[in-house]
Amino acid sequence: MKRIFAISLIIGWLHQPAMAQTMKLADILDSIRQSHPSVKMYDAEIRSLDAAAKGARNWMAPEISTGFWMTPYNVNLWKKDGSGGTGMGQYMISGQQMFPNKKYNDANEAYLQAQSPVEIENKKVILNELFANAKENYNAWIIIEKKLKIIGEDDKLLQLLITNAETRYKNGLGKISAYYKAKAALGNLDNMRIQLQNEVVKRRIALNTLMNRGRLVEFSVDTNYTVTDYGDKVFDSTLFYTTRSDIKAIDKNIQLTWLKQQVEKESLNPQFGVQFAHMFGFGGLPAQFSLMGMVKIPFARWSARESKANVESLRWKAVSLESQKETMANEYSGMAYGMQQDIAAKKRQLQLFDNNIIPALRKNYQSMLLGYEQNTEELFALYDAWETLNSTQLEYLDQLQQLLNMQVNLEKLLEIK
Repeated sequence: MKRIFAISLIIGWLHQPAMAQTMKLADILDSIRQSHPSVKMYDAEIRSLDAAAKGARNWMAPEISTGFWMTPYNVNLWKKDGSGGTGMGQYMISGQQMFPNKKYNDANEAYLQAQSPVEIENKKVILNELFANAKENYNAWIIIEKKLKIIGEDDKLLQLLITNAETRYKNGLGKISAYYKAKAALGNLDNMRIQLQNEVVKRRIALNTLMNRGRLVEFSVDTNYTVTDYGDKVFDSTLFYTTRSDIKAIDKNIQLTWLKQQVEKESLNPQFGVQFAHMFGFGGLPAQFSLMGMVKIPFARWSARESKANVESLRWKAVSLESQKETMANEYSGMAYGMQQDIAAKKRQLQLFDNNIIPALRKNYQSMLLGYEQNTEELFALYDAWETLNSTQLEYLDQLQQLLNMQVNLEKLLEIK
């Protein structure tokens, strides 16, 4: 019996519902960094470019040839003649090798090795977008949880009001119309709760998708939040040159352009090679050899047109990228100052809610509740006081969500993780 009881306890323990894990925002961002398919795609592309750069100092393949050399069609001439003369014709084996230009290989290696840093910055651009998306969903979930908490408190309050109103109506101390209004408000709360709970599921699905895991994996969020003060921050162009990955990517593209231009310049240098051939003579003809040096002359006027045109083209491309970089930094600076002003205004609005509006409405509701308990106020007046307080509290949370989203957008612009 003891054994059966122990097994039953173990089975019961195994079938208990698992507590939903509470995930902090930092944990979600780390999971996105490690698991999102876009990040893995860039990691693979970076490794691909690094692997390709290893072949920068490649030599041209050697060329081997073999066959008859200066051999007459008349086979009889291959043999010695009767007077002791040698035959005609030879069989040749030859090979040639072009030697790479060291300066060209150095330039090509530097160019290929500079390609992956561009993709590293592009990866950071994608991560910044993914992080901002995660922050918006996380903050929205926090606000939803706070709204659900208010609705839960309001639900209990309305239940008490409805019960009290029923008692008063039976005793002829209250009007039935206010009772029905409170009942309708209770139904509206249930409707709002259903909508918000559905929003929670959608936010959870969105975050699970960003973390590249099961879409319906249960977890909860930490409802603590931080409002950072960016009021004194200076958003000059230099700041964005050092923080924005897309600008850094353009900067590395400029470097890549100059390195590619250097490759084109080095391709105009001569390239040397050697050719060796060995010939086997027919009909007593002695063995012979050929040893020749070779040189390619790419700087000739008719063969250098493409490389010179590419050098000029790359120079103007670098100028274009510089202008693009300056334009982006200038636009980001203006956007940041605009966001800074919006955040400051939104903070002042929330301070009014915190310091004036909500405290006054709460005191109004409490005075109405006291009057209702002392039979000096009607349920209608108490309900209106509650409804105003409730709608204002929910509006405050909407304003808070707007502030958090503004902060996310500014942090996205500054690439603050």
